[in-house]
Amino acid sequence: MDKVVATALEAVADVPDGATLAVGGFGLSGVPNVLIRALYERGVSGLGVVSNNCGAMESGLAVLLSAGRIARVTGSYIGANKEFARQYLGGELEVEMIPQGTLAERLRAGGAGIPAFYTPAGVGTQVAEGGLPWRYDGSGGVTLASPPKEVREFDGVEYVLEHGIRTDFALVRAAKGDRHGNLVFNKSTRNFNPLAAMAGRVTIAEVEELVEPGEIDPDAVHLPGIFVQRVVALTPEQAADKGIERRTVSS
Repeated sequence: MDKVVATALEAVADVPDGATLAVGGFGLSGVPNVLIRALYERGVSGLGVVSNNCGAMESGLAVLLSAGRIARVTGSYIGANKEFARQYLGGELEVEMIPQGTLAERLRAGGAGIPAFYTPAGVGTQVAEGGLPWRYDGSGGVTLASPPKEVREFDGVEYVLEHGIRTDFALVRAAKGDRHGNLVFNKSTRNFNPLAAMAGRVTIAEVEELVEPGEIDPDAVHLPGIFVQRVVALTPEQAADKGIERRTVSS
């Protein structure tokens, strides 16, 4: 039951080239930077990443993206990541863009054992009808586009069929965790982290504070340890290393 692994490098030691990863975080909030850096140090490449975005300010998944280690991204937000946009438009990267709520539910559904579900999000658009560019040829042409999806009517309303997502591994960051893998997330870090953790067949969590089993009130657990296979305790320096994406107050 003790799922604690000594180092981040040890925790990701069996992640192979070409693996699929569900990665938590939103912008700079709740991003498992230490685990991502360990993957970078191992030289893993050809990764298929499922995450809301693909890093920002040369942190998070941007570390792997800039090094050319990511082959495919399933996400909902490109944002101000210019390297992400460059690789996508240049034909170097395959990208499946999904409505944000649909992405969240696809991760949750995969983790809950639900193979597919119907949602009204995207009906009447290329999300349902197909034709969204997944890969460009570098000259403005599209070499791979999204296929059409099944649309079905319920009570007079049309819904599109979306499939649950399962990945080989998941990387998440939590404010607190115990040796059994029970996790607690702090405020907005509880965004995609629990959902990404559910979707991974092997989930690795970096935690800012490691406590003993029983120290977390069961009612306070945000993600049960059944979804977590490995726990890495961060050093105080790693736990405190949190960037600010856009400062909105004066010095």
